Amino acid sequence: MSTAAAPVRTLRTGTVLADLLPASRVRDVALVVGGAALTGLAAQLSVPVPGSPVPVSGQTFAALLVGTALGARRGFLSLALYAVVGMAGVPWFAQGSSGYAMPSFGYILGMLLAATVVGALARRGADRSVLRTAGTMVLGSAIIYAVGVPYLALATGMSLGQAVAAGLTPFLLGDALKAALAMGALPAAWKLVGRKG
Repeated sequence: MSTAAAPVRTLRTGTVLADLLPASRVRDVALVVGGAALTGLAAQLSVPVPGSPVPVSGQTFAALLVGTALGARRGFLSLALYAVVGMAGVPWFAQGSSGYAMPSFGYILGMLLAATVVGALARRGADRSVLRTAGTMVLGSAIIYAVGVPYLALATGMSLGQAVAAGLTPFLLGDALKAALAMGALPAAWKLVGRKG
């Protein structure tokens, strides 16, 4: 009596999670709009930080997940849609805000760039193991801060040191928790889809 092992699906590098759905323009549009909506919903999970014009919110986590799951092109388009619609007046930035005349708008621009970079890294398999996912999330967060903190300084007249104290330091613990969530979720999703098929 012989037993055949269940086939294991080989998922090649160059594929992101969204590519596992049947390909079509409708799929791509739905993913871009869905990624923007997810980011907007996550932004509503926000808590003010005393002494800072930047709240703790779920939008950075969503932006990095969107970029990683959708890939660079769709991640960029999704965050661009999020930014443009928010600038047009839809109140889906953190704390129900909208527009571009706010000190935290630089973080949104940083999220757009970060989603693109982490999406490109995900195409190279950077979301398939715990350690690589951690590195990807740390890099994505660093990109968001690299744009957001100087923008905060310019928009408020703070010195760079004050902007770091108000717009980076209070968020490091939360970012570590978000990275830990991604470190568990993304590689687990790849293992799950790798067993199906």
